[in-house]
Amino acid sequence: MPERTTGYRRSTGSERGEARRKELLDLVTDDLAANGLVDFSLRRAARAAGTTHKVLLYYFDGAEDLLAQAVYRLRERRIVPALAATASEGVPQTLADRVRAAAQVLLAEEFGLRRVLDQAMGLAMYDPGRYGGLGREATQQYLPGLVTLCPADWSDRRKREVAELILATLRGFTTEQLFTDDTEGITAGLEALLRALDREEAAGDG
Repeated sequence: MPERTTGYRRSTGSERGEARRKELLDLVTDDLAANGLVDFSLRRAARAAGTTHKVLLYYFDGAEDLLAQAVYRLRERRIVPALAATASEGVPQTLADRVRAAAQVLLAEEFGLRRVLDQAMGLAMYDPGRYGGLGREATQQYLPGLVTLCPADWSDRRKREVAELILATLRGFTTEQLFTDDTEGITAGLEALLRALDREEAAGDG
């Protein structure tokens, strides 16, 4: 996953400075994971990182940039294990089985992480002029991994189409799980998606 490069990054070129930037970002990301986005500010981030807001402004281009980078890190925390599960020993190499393995990880992850990322999407919808990037970057971040689950001999267009279908559907399931206890319904929906993916794979790239 490529490193997000938004921000002043005045430490670029300095190994020590880059290490400090990553350390601060990790601490702020941990705070977001634990406490959510409500009332997020540069001063709150500074307290979480054990520093001052002026130090954060040295490494990041303001509160919105810091928030965007921390949300990016949080998404990585769900994407990496989900993709790792698709390559685990014993997972059959059909598209449906790979998606099942990823979905099981996403649906089993802690609610706190999902709630924070849903808050980020809520901000993007509430104030697209200011936070729209949180939504756009989410799609850009999730899609490449889903594309890799598709058969290698498919065209790029076909892979993108099916990856979009998978992303939209899994987003719906994970959001529904936050607000209902309808495990049976979510399981049934997932099975319907997997059957559709089996049909897609059987149809080939024609």
